[in-house]
Amino acid sequence: MTETALPLSTGGALSARPLRRGRGLLNWLGVAPFLLFAVAFLIIPTVYLVVGSFQDAAGALTIKNYGDLLTPTNLRTYGNSIEISAVTAIAGAILGFLLAYAVIAGGLPRFLRSALMTFSGVASNFAGVPLALAFTFTLGRVGLLTLFVRNVVGVDLYNDHGFSLFSKLGLEIVYLYFQFPLMVLIIAPAIDGLKRDWREASENMGASTFQYWRYVALPILMPSLLGSTILLFANAFGAQATAYQLTGGSIDIATIAISRQIRGDVLFNEGLGYALAMGMVVIMAVSIGLYSILQRRSERWLK
Repeated sequence: MTETALPLSTGGALSARPLRRGRGLLNWLGVAPFLLFAVAFLIIPTVYLVVGSFQDAAGALTIKNYGDLLTPTNLRTYGNSIEISAVTAIAGAILGFLLAYAVIAGGLPRFLRSALMTFSGVASNFAGVPLALAFTFTLGRVGLLTLFVRNVVGVDLYNDHGFSLFSKLGLEIVYLYFQFPLMVLIIAPAIDGLKRDWREASENMGASTFQYWRYVALPILMPSLLGSTILLFANAFGAQATAYQLTGGSIDIATIAISRQIRGDVLFNEGLGYALAMGMVVIMAVSIGLYSILQRRSERWLK
C-alpha cells in the first residue's frame, strides 16, 4: 500500500503544477488591460512631462522652467488653487460628514439613506461644463434663483451685496456641489464602522455624549475624516473644465495656467507648462500618499 500511495501523491503534485501555472497566466491576462491603460495614460505621460519640463523651446536641457515657477504670477496661481481646494475640501468634509451621520446613524428611515447614496453617486460625478452651465442658469446675473431673490425677497445679490458667481467665491460654491457628495460616499463606511456597543459601553461607564465623541468616536473616525478631506483637496485641485467654463479663465489656477501655456493662444511655453504640471503631480502624489496612509489606519476599525 505504501508503494502505490507514493506514485499517486507524486503524480497529483505534478499534475497540479500546470494547473497553477495556467491559473497564473489567466490572472495576468485579466490584469493586462489595466496595466496597458496605466502605461499608456499614466506612466508614459508622466515620463513625457518630466522630460519636457527640463527642455526649452529649442529642445535643449534647462532648469529655467522650474525657476520660473517661483515668479509671483505662478506662485499666485498655485496659491489660488490651494486656497480653493482647501476651502472646498474642509467645507465639503464638514457638510458631507454631518449629512451622512444624520442619515446613516441618526435613526432616520432607511429609504433616506438609499436616496442620499444615489444622489451622492450622481452628484459627485456631475462636474465640468454641465455643472458650470447649471449654476449659471441658477445663480448667474439673470439666473432663476437670482431673479427670484431680487423680485420676491427684494435683495439684489450682484448690485447690492457684490456677489458674483464668476468670482473665486462663486467657484468655491460650485465646487461644493460635487465635493460634499463625494465626502458622503467616502465617509459612509467609516460611520457604519462605529459599533453600537462602544456607545453603550461609554454610557454604562458614565460618559456623556461629548465625552463619547471626544474620547471614542472622533479618535476612531479621525483617520477617515482627515484622509477624506485630503482626497477632496486632490479632487478640487485637479479640476479644470468647471473653472474654465464658469470663469472663462479669469481666475488663475494651476490647471488653467497649464492649458494657457500649452495651447498657446496668448502665451506659449510648453516647458513652463510641463513644469507647472509636474508641480501639480507632486502635490497630488503627496495628497494621495497621505490619504493611503490614513486609509490603512482607519481600515482596522471597519473589519
